[in-house]
Amino acid sequence: MKYYIATDHAGIDTKDFTKSLLEKKGYEVVDLSPKTKDRVDYPDFAKKVAKSVLEDKGSLGVLICGTGIGMSLTANKFDGIRAALCNDIYSASMAKAHNDANILCFGARIVGEGVIESIIDTWCKSEFEGGRHANRIAKINNSVDNC
Repeated sequence: MKYYIATDHAGIDTKDFTKSLLEKKGYEVVDLSPKTKDRVDYPDFAKKVAKSVLEDKGSLGVLICGTGIGMSLTANKFDGIRAALCNDIYSASMAKAHNDANILCFGARIVGEGVIESIIDTWCKSEFEGGRHANRIAKINNSVDNC
């Protein structure tokens, strides 16, 4: 499994911690983040991860900013991306199980390292349940056509 990860300036340290957690689990992690803590615009980095996940079938993404809100809003603009803002383990589990989320978003200023570790553990173990949820995902994927 390959993960694409990015942050803005607010989440550099949190991204480093998260990247390390994923690598310790044996995942390949491609870091698309800025190299310094100089101010940047989060949409630029959400776009990089969303496009990478779409182009690399079967891969997943992690996006981090101050709250996670901006990253999730931006990533969800891309057809085929289901980015879920998860600042707790229940949300992380349901995002994968019910929504087949392919990008995990969270806020560096919202969650601490212990919670991040729990979120990553839960996210990595969770799988899409399919069944009744598959029809809902199809509707999400076709939402533009249904408006």
